[in-house]
Amino acid sequence: MNFIKTKIDGVIIVEPRIFPDERGYFFESYNEKEFIKNGIPNKFVQDNQSKSCYGVVRGLHCQLGDYAQAKLVRVLEGKVLDVAVDARKGSPTFGQYVSVELSAENQRQLFIPRGFLHGFGVLSETAIFAYKCDNFYHKESEFGIRYDDPKIGVDWQIPAEKIITSEKDRQAHQLEELLQL
Repeated sequence: MNFIKTKIDGVIIVEPRIFPDERGYFFESYNEKEFIKNGIPNKFVQDNQSKSCYGVVRGLHCQLGDYAQAKLVRVLEGKVLDVAVDARKGSPTFGQYVSVELSAENQRQLFIPRGFLHGFGVLSETAIFAYKCDNFYHKESEFGIRYDDPKIGVDWQIPAEKIITSEKDRQAHQLEELLQL
């Protein structure tokens, strides 16, 4: 596996070593020893999966306090633009984001540490998205920032009129409100 540091400390792109042959391919998507050796000691306790169609933007989400989650995300089918926004108060990169294209073709994964907002936009006809979390879901601790918050300025690579979000995501907070918590 190749572990690629991004412009924001702690956010890491993971590229697996793929072994193709006439039957298809094989790769190791997770190896605890390799992850620890490369600065990701998190123990994952929950796996989640979603399926979405083109234009869906899910996010930007996080859990606060003792229920914060680190995530290891990847795409099983299709293609997404995955986004991690630094929401750590006092961080020199607060409000900045990393975006990376994750697809079934490139098999890249993104590790997102605790203290980050996370979201993704579907760039293919459909996408199946899977992720590991290092803490259990806790509804009362969930928090969201609008996907189109101008202070963050994510280019989702989807025309605005084609973006599909949930009512909850349309009613989410602005980044500045996170500083008041």
